[in-house]
Amino acid sequence: MKHVFIVGGTSGIGYSLAQLYLEKGFVVGICSRDISKISDSQKSNFQVFQTNVSNYIQLHETIESFISKEKKIDIFINCAGCYTEDVADSISYQQAEEMLQTNVLGTVNAFEVARKIMKNQQSGKIAVIASVSGILDYENSSLYTKTKRAVIQIAKAYHRALKPFGISVITIAPGYVDTQKLRNLNANDLSKKPFLVDEKTATNIIFNAIENDKKFVIFPSKMKWLMLSLSVLPSALLNVIMFKKAKWMKSK
Repeated sequence: MKHVFIVGGTSGIGYSLAQLYLEKGFVVGICSRDISKISDSQKSNFQVFQTNVSNYIQLHETIESFISKEKKIDIFINCAGCYTEDVADSISYQQAEEMLQTNVLGTVNAFEVARKIMKNQQSGKIAVIASVSGILDYENSSLYTKTKRAVIQIAKAYHRALKPFGISVITIAPGYVDTQKLRNLNANDLSKKPFLVDEKTATNIIFNAIENDKKFVIFPSKMKWLMLSLSVLPSALLNVIMFKKAKWMKSK
């Protein structure tokens, strides 16, 4: 029986993936800072841990508990992420710190914990959820965009380092996915979210990417080509376009 562990697995894409892997017959472990997001009846289907991905020791102990019997993990997925808009609005130091801790340090922690176990196995898959916004590189991009760009670059480094040990690294860069979190952030109004993808479709795309060992997947395709087109523009022009886009999305 195969084992999958999902960081950030109590809500959104993470929980949707956990349900799908359970249906596929996997032993599924999930963790989150807030495990109250799922009910007791839902928890009974998984091995559930209250864990902060920003805390390496805590995450390591969690994974050790998950693999205590089988001493193996086939797939490790990091869905943890933190978002605060700082292009159209100012953000606090605490909000900035949380994004850096979760999106950047948490990504490194996840790779390191999974790497140590899978290196001994000489096999395994590590998947990380980045963002299509991380494709863009320009001076005044938001802190969120910069952290997600860092996630993509970190994953590339681990892909190269772990390939000789039979470990696959899969990076997923989704556009807008219709999750409850996205709805909460936008007062349930997603009218300004282009190329919106429903949660089930996103889950299936991610599952298939992991199953087929895809190195880097961007979806949906329309968002992929839009962002790739924008990425070739001069930084100064991209700054103006993206600032206006952020202001428009914040306007009523």
